[in-house]
Amino acid sequence: MEVKIANPIYDVVFKYMMDDNAAAKLLVSSITGEDVIELDARPQEHAVEIPDPVDAQKTLTVYRLDFAAKIKTDDGFRTVLIELQKASLASDIMRFRGYLGRQIANPDNSIKGEDNRLEPVRIYAIYFLGDDLEICDTPVLSVSPVVVDMATQEVVKKRSKFIEMLNHKCWIIQISCLKQRRRNELEKLLHVFDQSNRTSDNHILNVREEDFPEKYRPLIRRLQMAAGDSEVKHKMEQEDIHLRYVQNVERAAHHKGLSEGLEKGEAIGLEKGEAIGLEKGEAIGLEKGEAIGLEKEKIEAVIRGRKKGHSIEIIAEFTDLATEQIIKILKENELT
Repeated sequence: MEVKIANPIYDVVFKYMMDDNAAAKLLVSSITGEDVIELDARPQEHAVEIPDPVDAQKTLTVYRLDFAAKIKTDDGFRTVLIELQKASLASDIMRFRGYLGRQIANPDNSIKGEDNRLEPVRIYAIYFLGDDLEICDTPVLSVSPVVVDMATQEVVKKRSKFIEMLNHKCWIIQISCLKQRRRNELEKLLHVFDQSNRTSDNHILNVREEDFPEKYRPLIRRLQMAAGDSEVKHKMEQEDIHLRYVQNVERAAHHKGLSEGLEKGEAIGLEKGEAIGLEKGEAIGLEKGEAIGLEKEKIEAVIRGRKKGHSIEIIAEFTDLATEQIIKILKENELT
């Protein structure tokens, strides 16, 4: 049966989905491949300033989601901090890096260890990217630190807190690369992000409920609820406006940079040669200037030689000019 769900590529829909603890646990457990038994959401709304040459006060609101997760392991339990972010623009990568750095440096992200001393919490990072990383044959990537014996190049299987605390696991979902991939249960679940399912209304996706394993149905139903929520729809429309605004700002910055580059290039080009922009104008100008200078120098050499009484043949030898060129120069200067 085909059902309509809200498009989770929108921040407001993504947050609405993750606000449901059952849906959030399903998604996080499926991506990490670990048994998440508790997931305490710590959602944050974060204002990112967008530079605008007209109105510097304008801002775009984006979401990042944090979770404290309790994971069941073979020898008990462990707590990890899960940083989950999504972005459609490549420029947001700097936001990923900056926020991850603050999480690593935050002393509050620590717990008491076995000896009752504070130790940092492991960090898992999950990134949902609208742009692909040019490896579209693999829509979901898992990155995990690998410890290698440098002498033998063998993988060291023993675990070390020191290494695990200084490195982190991450998973990257390339939304634009999903495109009907259904090779395992995770890719079946991520079908809810596949933008090829969009309707004429970009806010809504059409999916078939039977395409999803039964355990994922709560997440599908949550997105169905979002599709019928008027407040969610209104915020999606606002996101559309914000995205267009960001794109306009980026285009304005691009055109401004292009204009300044051409202006500077023209100035240098006019001074040294032909103006066609900074690099090309300078190169062409120098080349043209050198050619004109060389031509002028040879003309003067022909005139000097003729005035000294040298024949056309002698002048040709020391100027490397053809006889026809020398005769033409002499005629133009009335020295025939």
